[in-house]
Amino acid sequence: MGMGTRARAFIGGGITALGLAVFSATSALARPLVGQPTDGALGLQPSASPLKVEATFFHDVILMPVITGITLLVLGLLVWIVIRYNKKSNPVPAKWSHNTLVEIVWTVLPVLILVGISLFSFRLLFAYHDMPTPDLTVKATGNQWNWAYEYPDQGIGEYISNMIPEDEIAARGMPHSLYRLAADEPIVVPVGKTVRVLVTATDVIHAFALPAFGLKVDAIPGRVNETWFRADRTGVFYGQCSELCGVDHAFMPIQINVVTEAEFAAWVASKGGSMTPRTAEQAPGGTAAQAAAGTTGAPVAADAAAAAAPTTATTAVPTVGAPAQPAAPATAPAVAPAAQ
Repeated sequence: MGMGTRARAFIGGGITALGLAVFSATSALARPLVGQPTDGALGLQPSASPLKVEATFFHDVILMPVITGITLLVLGLLVWIVIRYNKKSNPVPAKWSHNTLVEIVWTVLPVLILVGISLFSFRLLFAYHDMPTPDLTVKATGNQWNWAYEYPDQGIGEYISNMIPEDEIAARGMPHSLYRLAADEPIVVPVGKTVRVLVTATDVIHAFALPAFGLKVDAIPGRVNETWFRADRTGVFYGQCSELCGVDHAFMPIQINVVTEAEFAAWVASKGGSMTPRTAEQAPGGTAAQAAAGTTGAPVAADAAAAAAPTTATTAVPTVGAPAQPAAPATAPAVAPAAQ
């Protein structure tokens, strides 16, 4: 077989593989499953929050065209070199060892590509860090091997979320594909509200990841990381711990139920919480949430310092024309003198 025939066969095989990939992607897009993996899918999960929309745009519109262009360019160069510079087509080897113009191009062009990608990357990174004023706070703590959740603003204490066993999946009428995804005590949040998630761990490093919302943040013992999301639709969304954390790493699902405000209020009441903060400090984003993160704000510290300060007496102001009176002591004695 000649080299030209081999090249044509190679290119034909590539076109066939690309066609199959496009066909598979089209089939998968016709039946997306929101909030959970889809069999045979090649792309990202459908977006259910503004952050995931921007992350999907960055992946599909910026990264994929650049990666595809670079791949096709390298493939074209390889095919051209194989055909043009093989021993049969080029029996006399070239005498030069480098080309200054080519070296400049393949140095400057990648730098420009990386700078262009970084502009969109920094924009997406800023969106993740530019959290709006949160409507509620959820503290997620990773354990070996389950998740614990707490709602400090609503007064809901920590509760444990475990994976639903395989034999109970069918008993509850759930599809088997939800095994290792469904949890018995999920996170429940209202639709359209900004949810701040404080993420930490008690033992080893875990990771709080939920693809439909574009969430992935490490849960590190002794440290509190912060992320946020705002669900734009109701439904059930699934994620998992994405940091290898031990023998049961695969049994740490994350389930978030996005419900209406009325359903959320009913759920809060069922957990013994309240939708109305008792004090200003317990308002969403207030010091109750800060205390859950271990970062109590300055106003509380100032109040505590004021309460701990010794009581001072008011200095007497002398009356005009009257003899001056000695000022009262600045502080009262710690112990009253014993009666004589």
